[in-house]
Amino acid sequence: MKLGLSIGYSGAELKLPVDTVLLAERLGFDSVWTAEAYGSDAITPLAYLAALTKRIRLGTGIMQLAARPPASAAMAAGTVDALAGGGRVIAGLGVSGPQIVEGWYGQPWGRPYWRIRDYVAIMRAPARSASASRSCRSST
Repeated sequence: MKLGLSIGYSGAELKLPVDTVLLAERLGFDSVWTAEAYGSDAITPLAYLAALTKRIRLGTGIMQLAARPPASAAMAAGTVDALAGGGRVIAGLGVSGPQIVEGWYGQPWGRPYWRIRDYVAIMRAPARSASASRSCRSST
């Protein structure tokens, strides 16, 4: 069994439980998970925690698809993973809900099943040509 620590999202005033994360790493926890909601994103705190930790895996639970294009999500996760020494970042993704997607991000709710499938396909190949995004089913 693997143990993970969820530290959630910080809200308007950023507060990371660094001591708790360091303790979790010392105790052998497998991963620490951040979230994003009003006021804080999920990936940036992981960059900070990567600098303070050596082994614990760093996961987003979740990055909201509407918050950033898939190539940007892949680059951000890849950059943090490189800073962390490689093989430590877990990119957890989710579609959120229509009230957040439409109300907060101003995007159409559309077809979430196809949206996440297309998003993951683009994230897995960020170096591919821009034509990958033109063949998406989620925008139709």
